[in-house]
Amino acid sequence: MTSTAYLATDESRTTRKRQAIVEAATAVFLRNGYLGTSMDEIAALATVSKQTVYKQFADKEQLFSDVILRIVHQVDEETQAAVLALGETDDLERDLGQLARRFLGSLREPRVLQLRRLIIGEAGRFPALGRTYWREGFERALATLAAGFQRLVDRGLLRLDDPLFAAQHFAGLVLWIPMNQVMFNGGESVTDDQLERAADAGVRAFLAAYSTRDI
Repeated sequence: MTSTAYLATDESRTTRKRQAIVEAATAVFLRNGYLGTSMDEIAALATVSKQTVYKQFADKEQLFSDVILRIVHQVDEETQAAVLALGETDDLERDLGQLARRFLGSLREPRVLQLRRLIIGEAGRFPALGRTYWREGFERALATLAAGFQRLVDRGLLRLDDPLFAAQHFAGLVLWIPMNQVMFNGGESVTDDQLERAADAGVRAFLAAYSTRDI
């Protein structure tokens, strides 16, 4: 095997180990929180040595930050894809309803619920991470949605002066009550019928305020 092939193999092995560490850390942090997680437990779950974990990540705080931001960026990619499809809609009420249901459905995903609780719980310990989560998560999602709404304005489907403010309205109308209910009572506390009602009512209220057409 050539030296180039050896290097490629080593890089591939290193990438696999890093991915295994991140996946293990994600599971343990979400289950146990920051203080309840040890690097020993992460190494054992990833089936690597603790020395390997520290070779990839300087300390637990760096690994924690990496885990949180990876999840946030994955969610952001999903949001961008959904909003991009909305910009090409030929049935605004239907597709806004689908987007609302997508947002609401994510509230009941255990990982999303665990992540939100984890960030809130650790915001005092890691204020910079909390601010980054807000900027890269909520603010970025709202900016993406605002860009989608501007596309609908350009197509003559919405009438509004401030796309970002409209995005905040849409998110609030759809998510405010269900999100708080889930955060305090758990994902099982909200029924499918309640989520359907929240989606439909939120979309109707939004279109009543911003649609160029009668609904």
